[in-house]
Amino acid sequence: MNFDLDKMTLKELRDLRGKLDRAINSYEDRKRREALAAVEEAAREHGFNLSDLTGAKPRRSGTVAPKYANPSDPTMTWTGRGRKPRWVQESLDGGKQLDDLLI
Repeated sequence: MNFDLDKMTLKELRDLRGKLDRAINSYEDRKRREALAAVEEAAREHGFNLSDLTGAKPRRSGTVAPKYANPSDPTMTWTGRGRKPRWVQESLDGGKQLDDLLI
């Protein structure tokens, strides 16, 4: 594939650059997945999984049960993680404690 870059318009050059970036990213992603699969297979052959060898903790997935509920609207809940919802902050500003909002 030969391109005469000097004869291409700016739009054509930008389109080509976009295609090249996508192709490079796709290639790198594919190679990364292949390398990871090979490493995982080598670990299995020796009786380990990858997290045993790297010390990485497996990620937990799923939802966290709500811990707090709005007394005036029990459908509004909060797990206690992340930023406090407005209703929690308003309750705290009004003199309540987090323990008062426990489910």
